[in-house]
Amino acid sequence: MSAPNGIDLAVPPSGPGCVECDRDGGWWVHLRRCAQCGHVGCCDTSPRQHATAHFRATGHPIVRSFEPGESWYWDYSSNEMLDGPDLPEPQHRPADQTVPGPRDRVPADWQQYIH
Repeated sequence: MSAPNGIDLAVPPSGPGCVECDRDGGWWVHLRRCAQCGHVGCCDTSPRQHATAHFRATGHPIVRSFEPGESWYWDYSSNEMLDGPDLPEPQHRPADQTVPGPRDRVPADWQQYIH
């Protein structure tokens, strides 16, 4: 079922990490999940900012935090935080995944690369 506000309550997340960073061997700080298609991308603090790039490429305006203990939404169109429903499981990245992560791809000087 698809909600008219860009939140699809039937779509699971694309995976446990940023799709593009996983594909390219990159790393991230925090993860965001597209509420419309489930794409998991890295946050704007991360070096590559794939969640925002996904919004720009697709026009899907709403993301939800994909971090443990966080349930907030962000609307790129209005630049506002929103409340919303739970999405299909899982609600967040694996709890044992490091931040930044994944551990084996994060450089020792990672702070130099964040925004």
